[in-house]
Amino acid sequence: MTFLLRFGALCGALSGLFIALPGAVEGFVGETTATSLVIGVSPALAAPLLTALYLKQPRTTLGTVGYVVNFLGLGLFGAAAYALNIVLFHLDQPILAAPTKIVLTASALIFAVGTVLFAMSMIKARTHPLVPVWTYAIALPLFTFAAPLPDTPLTSALHVVVGGTLVWLARSVYPAAIRPAANSSPKINTMPA
Repeated sequence: MTFLLRFGALCGALSGLFIALPGAVEGFVGETTATSLVIGVSPALAAPLLTALYLKQPRTTLGTVGYVVNFLGLGLFGAAAYALNIVLFHLDQPILAAPTKIVLTASALIFAVGTVLFAMSMIKARTHPLVPVWTYAIALPLFTFAAPLPDTPLTSALHVVVGGTLVWLARSVYPAAIRPAANSSPKINTMPA
């Protein structure tokens, strides 16, 4: 399990950085091919973090349901983010068919509901720091529905907040260094006094 926690922490930190840094750059120069590419791949790195967060807290029905819905929503929203940032970015004002818009909206809704449910379980468990957990509960659903909006300083700031939250949560699941026991049993002095 130590591997999963470390892997989740590393991937989560990278996911957060892959959202925050391009978001900050876009606040000054606008969306570029490079920033879109980095943001587009960030959801794939968030999945191991989600698993590590789940593994680190006590198992409850709310936590399990929240994890499952959040994980499935992340997969759906991650695919939508990939499409928006990597595929559609290179097309001039693409017109999406009504079924496509419905599916994209449904994936965002599933992710947002899963995020709130899982965040509620993390708040209840009190295993992770409360500030990033509350930020996760509020900022990630906003971030989800802001994805198709044009880039503004507000959406760039939201990228930085969400990315910072993921890095903070990643730090909370990273296991402490495993230290060998110093002297687990006292030495018996066999020498005569």
